[in-house]
Amino acid sequence: MIGLVEPRQGDGTVVCDLSADSLVNPLATMLLRKRELVGELLDVRKMIEPPLAARAATHAAPEEIAYLEAILRRQREKVRSGELAIEEDSEFHYTIARAAKNSVVLKVLDVLMDLLRESRARSLQVEGRLQRSLAGHQRILNAIKRRDAAGAEAAMYQHVEEIEEIVLKKF
Repeated sequence: MIGLVEPRQGDGTVVCDLSADSLVNPLATMLLRKRELVGELLDVRKMIEPPLAARAATHAAPEEIAYLEAILRRQREKVRSGELAIEEDSEFHYTIARAAKNSVVLKVLDVLMDLLRESRARSLQVEGRLQRSLAGHQRILNAIKRRDAAGAEAAMYQHVEEIEEIVLKKF
């Protein structure tokens, strides 16, 4: 870690005296960088997911819409029982991407979701987040069911913005 060791001519590399600053500063830098990274990942989600929701509204097969409804039923049950519903949250977004019928975007979303796994778990623990997520998912699904591409896109953008607000407060 930066500041914990230093090279000394004739002595080689030696461990520095440990102080609070030598431990806290690298940690603070790491946490700040993590917050920036999460912010950037959420920004990418705002670029990718709203158009996917719009495309899903025009391309989703009836069975994909039925599957989205089933995911929301499971999510609703978990929320009622106080569970986090992390799997359902991820599955909902991934199913929308699949319904958009673009395999390349699915690969990109796989990477993005892996990177966001920790922030998703943290954000779903914030009071009220589960209910907000469920309400956002319902708005998105309603627009997809109406085949309303603009409505689905707007609902997804709003949903990801709400997530961003919650997640960035948590970091």
